[in-house]
Amino acid sequence: MEMRVAKELLHIQRWLSVAATIVVKGQGAYRSDEVAQEAGDSLMIKIGEAAKALAARGVQPPKGVSWGDAAKNREKLAHHYSITDREVTGQTLSVSLPAWERALAPLFSEAAAVVDRTGV
Repeated sequence: MEMRVAKELLHIQRWLSVAATIVVKGQGAYRSDEVAQEAGDSLMIKIGEAAKALAARGVQPPKGVSWGDAAKNREKLAHHYSITDREVTGQTLSVSLPAWERALAPLFSEAAAVVDRTGV
């Protein structure tokens, strides 16, 4: 695995972990907290950008992960923010992203090993 790919994967891992801190508070808290909503959007935009970079480098996603879906979600949140559906973003944070975290776990481990080996 290339160092650039490893670092991108580790960024995604960190952002998924941060997203989990939003989810743990519950959907009601998410719906009533504009800061949590904006933070969730920012995390999903970052994940979408990283997914585009991984796709461009030819990294094949594991089953259950679609780089294209993340990129489309990023485009929607970044450019069509006025029509953001909080039910959809809440579901993405609470259902899709935890599933991604589980599916990507082997790649995260491999990425961490690459970074550890090089000491970067």
